[in-house]
Amino acid sequence: MECHNQTNIGIIACPGGKDFTKEVLLHLKDIFKQRLKKRIRVLAKKYLKPEDEIIKLINMHQDITCSQICINKDVLQPRTPNIEIDANFFRFSNGEFKTEILTSIRGRDIYIIQDIANNTPLSFYKSKNKYNLSVNDHIFCLFVTADAALQAGASRVTIVLPLYPYSRQHCKKSREGLSASRFGQMAENLGIERIITLDIHSKEIENSFNKLRLENLRASYQILKVLNNIIDVNHTDLIIVAPDTGAIERNKFYARTLGKPLGMLYKERDYSQLSHNAADCNITNMKLLGSIKNKTVFMCDDMLDTGGTLIKAMKFLKEQGADKIICSVSLPMFNGKAIEHFEAAYQEGYFHRIIGTNAVFHQDNLVNKEWYMIANVSKLFARSIYRLHYNRNLSSILDNRAVIRRMFQKN
Repeated sequence: MECHNQTNIGIIACPGGKDFTKEVLLHLKDIFKQRLKKRIRVLAKKYLKPEDEIIKLINMHQDITCSQICINKDVLQPRTPNIEIDANFFRFSNGEFKTEILTSIRGRDIYIIQDIANNTPLSFYKSKNKYNLSVNDHIFCLFVTADAALQAGASRVTIVLPLYPYSRQHCKKSREGLSASRFGQMAENLGIERIITLDIHSKEIENSFNKLRLENLRASYQILKVLNNIIDVNHTDLIIVAPDTGAIERNKFYARTLGKPLGMLYKERDYSQLSHNAADCNITNMKLLGSIKNKTVFMCDDMLDTGGTLIKAMKFLKEQGADKIICSVSLPMFNGKAIEHFEAAYQEGYFHRIIGTNAVFHQDNLVNKEWYMIANVSKLFARSIYRLHYNRNLSSILDNRAVIRRMFQKN
């Protein structure tokens, strides 16, 4: 039951996550506004009172529980909470970060949003320069902000990371570290209670935490909504292909939901080579399980770094007779010269469209490409934050098969 004071929630945007936070805040404010209107209507009907009187009573209750003596707000207007927390972010000349929160957050439920894959130049307080931050810079800026919130008396701190850092280092093949687990343990030791992320690379990562909770959201509904605008998903020639063995479960979900056949690409890699761009990926051999001749292929993957693996896979599928290839990526980083390589691959006819989410910020050099489509997941994160703040379950968000079915039934 939603019995918390709605002003107890606060959203802090780290420098890398400001653009994504703006969209999340717009959805959150709209959710609070719509919920408040609905509550007023329900209470007015239940207690047989005019809505204006219900608004007045709700505002009076808020004023009674407020610690301030002087209250200047209008008693006849519905009040939506001011949930954005202002903060100043500093970057010192030696690379250290400092966060100063500009308002009291004592006792508040704080959500800190950070886009660790944002590689665009960022500005800091009282600095004329702009800096391109690395993943590690973003992480430490996040930790400094979380510590500032805890030191300021926040009752609970949740970090919102659309891209979970170091998620590809979740298992050992030789003498390697388990960096994905260590990041979560560092956050847990700092006092962070929860991480909200998107399509994490491996679910095994959560097994290494003690009390920290990991909420892994899925972008499948948003991706399928965009896909349905590109092609007719009910077309009999559509086939789902997993780009590698690690993506089987993700693509099996799409195949089952859409009632389509599932194929798979098997890749052999030379792990002594490290890919820095799309031109030098470390795949040595590739095989296809399934038939794709004259079919429309849909492939889904969790992240795209330099893109060499995906381009090579699309070229291979074209050679096997695929008619049209559409790929979706939940976390489209497009590092290095990936955009240039994908543009060249598009001009050569290797693929039709790439669907990427807005979980990673990109400038116009990508979003304006003819072949690139955006699936907006900001409302998904806003709904999750709202439900977690009021301690409501996330079942309908984490398992979105029913929502997807309703979408296609309407169509």
